[in-house]
Amino acid sequence: MNHFEKDVQYKKNDFIDSIVGFAVVFGFFTVLFTIATLVDVFGGH
Repeated sequence: MNHFEKDVQYKKNDFIDSIVGFAVVFGFFTVLFTIATLVDVFGGH
């Protein structure tokens, strides 16, 4: 057995961290897409 498995420093659930990371990246790209769409609609001729 791996001796690192007995003394785990980080005890939070990895699934929650995965969801938070996905939400942050998804939100970032959503903001970029929204800004690009607004520039395209209101800025161009």
